[in-house]
Amino acid sequence: MTSTSKAPALVWFRQDLRLADNPALAAAIERGYPVIPVYIWAPEEEGDWPPGAASKWWLGRSLANFSAALKKRGSRLIVRRGPAAESLSRLIAETGATAVFWNRRYEPAAVARDSSLSSRLGERGVLTESFNGSLLFDPWAIRNQSGQPFRVFTAFWRACRAKPVASCVAAPEHLLSPERWPHSLEVAGLKLEPVPDWAAGFREIWQPGEFGATDQLRRFLNEALNAYSANRDQLWLAGTSRLSPHLHFGEIGPRQLWRAVIEGIDGHAEACDSYLRQIGWREFAYYLLYHHPESPHKPLRPEFCAFPWQKDSERFHAWKRGRTGYPLVDAGMRELWHTGWLPNRMRMVVASFLVKHLLIDWRQGAAWFWDTLVDADLANNTLGWQWTAGCGADAAPYFRIFNPVVQASKFDPQSEYVRRWVSELDRPPGMNAAPIYPRPIIEHAAARQRALAALARIRSDGFLKRPRDLSRPLSSN
Repeated sequence: MTSTSKAPALVWFRQDLRLADNPALAAAIERGYPVIPVYIWAPEEEGDWPPGAASKWWLGRSLANFSAALKKRGSRLIVRRGPAAESLSRLIAETGATAVFWNRRYEPAAVARDSSLSSRLGERGVLTESFNGSLLFDPWAIRNQSGQPFRVFTAFWRACRAKPVASCVAAPEHLLSPERWPHSLEVAGLKLEPVPDWAAGFREIWQPGEFGATDQLRRFLNEALNAYSANRDQLWLAGTSRLSPHLHFGEIGPRQLWRAVIEGIDGHAEACDSYLRQIGWREFAYYLLYHHPESPHKPLRPEFCAFPWQKDSERFHAWKRGRTGYPLVDAGMRELWHTGWLPNRMRMVVASFLVKHLLIDWRQGAAWFWDTLVDADLANNTLGWQWTAGCGADAAPYFRIFNPVVQASKFDPQSEYVRRWVSELDRPPGMNAAPIYPRPIIEHAAARQRALAALARIRSDGFLKRPRDLSRPLSSN
């Protein structure tokens, strides 16, 4: 669409790579600005958490698809390298832009960067505005009756459910273009694809981008939502939504998902509430990260600062490679390596094994997930690992130690999931070429006793008697 004489606005895209229900983009369009969509690759500004290898693979595909979607609407994606402040300043000088719009992020490094950037641009007379495009509610909007942040999920979610969820905005059919376009890097120039190429398993099952998100949502609504509450933990079934990477990269927003689930439930209220509760856990994860920005590195329960974690590189390597001798644990770690994803039941099983059987620090597991998950998300990753380790807000009691054999009998009773990923257990007897499956690297009974003894060393009076919400977070469903 042809530009007007009005100065353009930059719309800075980050983890919101979509056209539909994008508040920052909608605001620029509503105010009549010619729009210059911008993406800035600045991993050095992510603090201790630059995108991992699996995330970079997804990001490259998502950016390419987003760029193509913009071209269909007469626009284009301008790609630059960071730092963000310098890149935006150069773009303002090159284009004459008088406004910069973006959707908020809530990770500590991003909050600090965005706050500084807004001040710097404001001093130059550039209008900056941020919007909530990633959550149902901003973290500061939900408080208890004393005006303090919640620490328990059930009370937090009750407060959320009492508030209305904002409506969604449709994707624009056309975007008003500026009089002149600045130069752009090619997405391929960011070198986000892995070398050597280890992502064949990713390509088999994932379709990054807004179209892929919409297609996956449609599949979930048609095939899995009505039985979600019954099937979400059954490992041999496709019982979860598999929307978590699309949500992380903002290819679909939580308001869109909320509306689609409510409208598509077809009378199955239990399944509806069950799935919406998982959206609530995602909200709670961001809520905790915002109010406790130290939590990716520091347990929220201070007594766990003294927990006697073990340094055991050999067992840690066996866990990462799916060679623990526990078929269910190994199946999960091999699925993670091959596909970049795990259903939440398996995330809990493998995380519990690392922190409670092996007594390896939850932060080591969180770092491995960060590098290998296509949906690696600082808020969800931190909540999930602190919950499993028993050291976070509203966490699982430390004495709850999953028995991998019992978990397999409950959630993979015919061993279909295990046989899919641990191929050496599905070979006919006598095959010389079959790899030898390892013996367990630690016995469950001994590991459980060791974990309880370690807990006793840091336990304070009343620690085990403290009331808990025993529901569980689902970051991947």
